[in-house]
Amino acid sequence: MRLLAKRAILLRGWRRWLAAFAAGAMGALAMPPFGFLPALVLCLVPAIWLLDGIMKEGTSSWAPVKAAALLGWVWGFGYFVAGLWWLGAAFLVEADQFAWAMPLGVLGLPALLAFFPAFGFALARLLWLPDARRILAFAFGLTVAEWLRGHLFTGFPWNSPGMALGQSLWLMQSVSLVGLYGLTFLSLCIGAAPAVLMTGRTARARWTAPALAALMLLGMTAFGFWRVPAEASASVPEVRLRIMQPNLPQDAKFNLRNRDAIMRHYLSLSARPSQNGAAPTHIIWPESAFPFLLHRDAGSLAQIAALLEPGSVLITGAARMDEPLPGEAVGKFYNAIQVIDDQGTILGSYDKVHLVPFGEYVPRFLDAVIRAVGLRQFVHIPGGFEPAERRMTLAIPGLPPVAATICYEAIFPGEILGDGPRPNLILNVTNDAWFGQTPGPYQHFAQARLRSVEEGLPLVRAANTGISAIIDPFGRIVDKLPLGVESSIDSTLPVAEPTTVYSKWGKFSLTVTLVICLMLLVVRRGQHSTFP
Repeated sequence: MRLLAKRAILLRGWRRWLAAFAAGAMGALAMPPFGFLPALVLCLVPAIWLLDGIMKEGTSSWAPVKAAALLGWVWGFGYFVAGLWWLGAAFLVEADQFAWAMPLGVLGLPALLAFFPAFGFALARLLWLPDARRILAFAFGLTVAEWLRGHLFTGFPWNSPGMALGQSLWLMQSVSLVGLYGLTFLSLCIGAAPAVLMTGRTARARWTAPALAALMLLGMTAFGFWRVPAEASASVPEVRLRIMQPNLPQDAKFNLRNRDAIMRHYLSLSARPSQNGAAPTHIIWPESAFPFLLHRDAGSLAQIAALLEPGSVLITGAARMDEPLPGEAVGKFYNAIQVIDDQGTILGSYDKVHLVPFGEYVPRFLDAVIRAVGLRQFVHIPGGFEPAERRMTLAIPGLPPVAATICYEAIFPGEILGDGPRPNLILNVTNDAWFGQTPGPYQHFAQARLRSVEEGLPLVRAANTGISAIIDPFGRIVDKLPLGVESSIDSTLPVAEPTTVYSKWGKFSLTVTLVICLMLLVVRRGQHSTFP
C-alpha cells in the first residue's frame, strides 16, 4: 500500500488528471441511494496523495497553488458528473425542445460547480504541512469551499460530503450540534485520515490521525445512540394526516388538456377509505399539483370542498398569480402552497422564496442571451416565477406553526425557519418527476430528512412521484412511499423536540471549528520535518 501511495504522489500529466477524476467520481457511491461509506475513503485519500505530489511543483511560489486548483477542478468535475448525471433526465421531458441542451446539465453544471473544490484545494495547498495536519488543511479548505457553494450564486449545497455520514440514523444525529457543514468537516477529516497510514515515517506518525478519526466516528455513533430514544415519538393530538402521491409523469402533469383527468386522479386517491376508519383532518398534495391556476378555478375549488370532511383542510402546491398592476398584461406568478378549507375557501398561502435558476426563472442578466438562442425556463410560466421577499411561518388550522418549503428549499441548512415563532413542523411539497427513476429523488429525500435532525422538527413530505414520507425529529421514518408508486399515507404527526444546539448556535459553532482548525495549521508552521 505504501507503494500505491508513492505511485499516486509521483503521477504526472494526464495520468494525474485521470486519477483525480476517478477519485472524485468514486465519491458518488458514498451519496444516496448507494451510501457505500468506504467510497468516501476511496474518494478522499487519493486526493491527499495527489496534493502531496504537487508540493514543490513549478518555479514560482504560486505554481503549486495553481496546480492544486487545477487538480481540485478535475477532482470536483468527476465528483459532480458522477453524482449529478441524473439532471440530464429533465432535458428529456420535452425532448423536442431541450434534448440538445442536455450536455449543459450533465457536463456544464458540474464544470461550474468544480470551481468550488478547485478553490478548496488551492486553499488547502496554502496551508499544507508535511505531517498529519495536512488532513486538517484539506478538511478546512474543502469545508470553506462547500460553505461557499451553498451560498454564492443562489447556492447549491447538493451532495455535500457530509451526506456520506448523514444517511446513518446514529451518525446523522451530529447535525443537531454542528449542521451539514460541520458534518462535512468531520466527514472530510474521517475519510481522508487513512492517507497518513501510507506516508508517515514512524508508527506514531502513521497511526495518530487514523486513530483519532476512528475515535471521532465512534463518538458520533455513541452520541447518536444516546440521542435517539428507544420509544417512538409522541403524536400531536387530533391530527390525522393523509399524504397523496399521484405518481404522474412530468410530460402529462403540465398539459392543460389533462386538467380534468388530473383532478379526478387526485380526488379519487384522496377519497380512499382510511385504514383506521377515521377521516383525515389534513390532506396534503404535492408541488405544482395543477396545470392551471387553482385560485381562479371555482369548479375545482368546489370539487375540493366536496372531498373534505367538515373541519378538515387540503394543503397543496399550486401556482398562483397576483392581480396585474396598471399597464401590465399579466400579474406576477408565484410557486405556492395553498391551504383550502371544506368550503373551498383559500385560507392562506406560502410563496416560494428560493427559486431554481433556469428551472423556475431565468437570471435577468442572462435573459437576453437565453432568449436569443431560443431557450426558456423549464416551467411554462410567462416571465418565470417571482420569489417571495422573505420566508414566513405558515398558519394551518389544526396544525402547529409550519415551516413550509417547496422543492429544493429543503436542502438549504439554516434556511428552514421563517420569521415569527419557532415552527413545530417542516412541510415539504415537491415534484421530482423531472428526474424519473434516478438517484436524484433519493438524494433530495435524504437531504430533506437531515433538516429534521438539524432543527429537531418532524418533516411531512409530499412528492409527486416519491419519495413521500413522515419523519420524526430524530430522522426516523414513521412511514413512506417508495419512488414511482401511486398511493397515499395515513399517519399521525410526531411532536417536535426542543430547539437543537445547531438551531441556536449553528453558524457560530462552524465558525469556531474553522478558526480552531486554522490556528492549529498556522501555529509553528516553521517547525516541521521534511516532507516524506
